[in-house]
Amino acid sequence: MPTYAINKKARFDYEILETFEAGLVLTGSEVKAIRSKQIKLTGSFVTIHDGAAYLLNTHISKYKYATIKDYEPERSRKILLNKKQIAYLTGKIQEKGLTILPLSVYTKGRKIKVEIGIGHGKKQFDKKRILKERQESRDMHRALKGDY
Repeated sequence: MPTYAINKKARFDYEILETFEAGLVLTGSEVKAIRSKQIKLTGSFVTIHDGAAYLLNTHISKYKYATIKDYEPERSRKILLNKKQIAYLTGKIQEKGLTILPLSVYTKGRKIKVEIGIGHGKKQFDKKRILKERQESRDMHRALKGDY
């Protein structure tokens, strides 16, 4: 199961409460571009319109051998979820402070899947605390290893 893109910024900025696996509606050249790792999830999010989920602000570069003339790399792409999941996500979006974010893009068999998560935004002091803990852990490992 190769992973083509991971949204590290989403896991840092948001506390992920729940995750879902969903399919993506893509063109053939977009699939080829994703398989060559030409996708960026930074700044992308999921919205729900007319009973369907859409992935917005995801940048998929144009495949260099594609013959499409006017390709839009950041177009909105439909996410394949069942009605029960869409109804659940619609309810979660209406709660204050919750957003739906793409976490990673990977393959499952021949299909390209996206892992989406319901996230609650972290406060600035939480982010600083996490960075401080990481640095302290790094320093401790260096001291134990004798590289200091």
